[in-house]
This record gives sequence, C-alpha cells and structure tokens, in this order.
Amino acid sequence: MAARSLWAVHRLQRLLASGAVSESRGWLHPFSTATQRTAGEDCSSEDPPDVLGPSLAERALRLKAVKLEKEVQDLTLRYQRAVADCENIRRRTQRCVEDAKIFGIQSFCKDLVEVADILEKTTQCFSEGAKPEDHKLTLEKVFQGLSLLEAKLKSVFTKHGLEKMTPIGDKYDPHEHELICHMPAGVGVQPGTVALVRQDGYKLHGRTIRLAQVEVAVESQRRL
Repeated sequence: MAARSLWAVHRLQRLLASGAVSESRGWLHPFSTATQRTAGEDCSSEDPPDVLGPSLAERALRLKAVKLEKEVQDLTLRYQRAVADCENIRRRTQRCVEDAKIFGIQSFCKDLVEVADILEKTTQCFSEGAKPEDHKLTLEKVFQGLSLLEAKLKSVFTKHGLEKMTPIGDKYDPHEHELICHMPAGVGVQPGTVALVRQDGYKLHGRTIRLAQVEVAVESQRRL
C-alpha cells in the first residue's frame, strides 16, 4: 500500500509540472496534449512495481517445499517400516530354520521309539529268573521279537523315504558302490557287475547316504 501511495504522489507531481492539471481547480484537461503525453509516459515507464508478484511466487515455493517435505517424511517412514518388516521376516525365517534342524527328525525319532520298545521287550526274555526248561520257549520269543523288530524297522524306513539298496547283478557305480575287491565272474555273472554285497547301502528320498560295500566280478585273468 505504501508503494502505491508513493507512486500516486509522484504521478501527481509530474502532471502538475507538465501543466496538465489546473492550479485553480486541480482537474486534468482530458484532451490536452500534455495529458496524453504524460499518460503515455506513465503507462510506459512509471507503472507501479508488481508488489504482489514476488510474494505469490514465494508463497507457491513455500507451499511446494512443505508438500515435498511431507512426501519425504512419508517415504522415510515407509522405508523404515519396510526395513523393520524385512528384519522381522529374517529373524522368523532363521528361527524356523533352526527349529527345522532340531526337530526335523522328530517324526522319525517317534517311530524309532516304537522299535526301541520292541527291542526292550525282546531282551526281557533273557531274565535271570528263567528256568533251564524254559530256554526253548525263550528262544522262540526272541525270534518272534527280532522278526517283529525287523518288520517294524522296514516299515519306519519306508515311511520316511529310507531305502536299502540291493545292487547284486547291477553294473558297478562309484556313486552308489564302494569297491572292496574283485572276484572272478562265475556262471551267470557278467564282468563289471556287483557279485557280492559286504554291507548294505541306503538312499534317502533317492539320494545315497551310505555307499554299499561290494565285490565286483571280473574275468579271471584280471583278478586283483
């Protein structure tokens, strides 16, 4: 407002100096040459400064800065939450892996407990209080117990994907067989095949976990 007042006073002084305003009445002669010239000069060079322009620009910049600051705060908060969620997921995953390592064989151990029960009942047959005439009955019970124990073990192995390899007659495979020695190929035995198994091998879900110790048949002149 102060700037506009100064501009108005300055313009009035210019009009008085040019004679466009009468000293007696103080009014402009609307069609005088001085008035037209002065008005033209005022419009071209003496326009009031744009006081509102910079303030509006500054206000717009401030509003934009506030908006950007809010966006930065929002993105920062989202980033912090995402980092916290990832850390929680990592910890839960690590805990699950550790639990899987510890309790992964829980079902297998539970089935082995039943095998242990059968074995314990079988050994109780050899109690110190058994009479000599009961030895035959005791041996029969032991045989039944061992047969039941073997059947139960096979059932547990099959349930958990543990398979015993029977490589007799198969071609020698170093990934499944451990060569103990060679033996001469007999009738019906092809050279390079497994002729005898010293120790059984096992696979867990198709993966070999213990090699089978075998003897491989070869021709007589190549025997080691």
